Amino acid sequence: MLQDALQSAHQTHKTVGLVPTMGALHNGHLTLIKQARAENDIVVCSIFVNPIQFNNQEDLEKYPRLPEEDIELIKDYCDYCFMPSVEEMYPVPPTEKYNFGALEAVMEGAMRPGHFNGVGIVVNRLFQLTQPTKAYFGKKDFQQLAIIKQLVKDEHLNIEIRPVEIVREKDGLAISSRNKRLSETARQEAPFIYQTLLKAKAESTHLLPKQLEKWIAEQFAANKAFELEYAQVVDADTLQPIDDYQHSQSVIICLTAWLDNVRLIDNIIIK
Repeated sequence: MLQDALQSAHQTHKTVGLVPTMGALHNGHLTLIKQARAENDIVVCSIFVNPIQFNNQEDLEKYPRLPEEDIELIKDYCDYCFMPSVEEMYPVPPTEKYNFGALEAVMEGAMRPGHFNGVGIVVNRLFQLTQPTKAYFGKKDFQQLAIIKQLVKDEHLNIEIRPVEIVREKDGLAISSRNKRLSETARQEAPFIYQTLLKAKAESTHLLPKQLEKWIAEQFAANKAFELEYAQVVDADTLQPIDDYQHSQSVIICLTAWLDNVRLIDNIIIK
């Protein structure tokens, strides 16, 4: 039914904006959807907790699922909400293999083997099902955004990828579905991540990238509420580690830390 409706839209040269999500929707997702609404004739939001991109079975089981609340949040901005079952997306076990090269060998890719292959599989299937004109992704998942751009290039897809700025709570915490799993005490601790990134940006005026990574690690080591998984200063285009700033047009700090058994990610552009 969805494909029939979208086929009709394509035949009449209407633009389709796709916002792929895993549900537990929040104002960050709503920002993506509102941008899609402003830029397209038809807006599709997909909600699918993709099992093949989880390395940790417990993390998959704990991932919040709130379909009724999700629909209520987006109903005024979205034409179609696509909520497929696992059986619909994967009638047989997927066998696709993507090679994103150096982009997936660092940070999230290094910590979560196979994660980006799972992302590539589900996003490409969503692209094939909906044939969007534009697709919207948040910059909080900065490495994922780079992977999706590479996927579009590798698969020769005629889709414009639209990055959307990180949406934050008033205290600076990057809005995430995982924030729902934080205890009240941990939620009060959580803004430390962005506060540290802001200070790190200031420190970057006199610390080289490796020194800056060490400085960030020291800040987290001094805060016993957190366990830092990684903090890396990388070229924002290649995502590769750098030794200085002058050879990169844009530089970003990407960071992942555990708080209250919840894995939180964030980043900040420093050049």
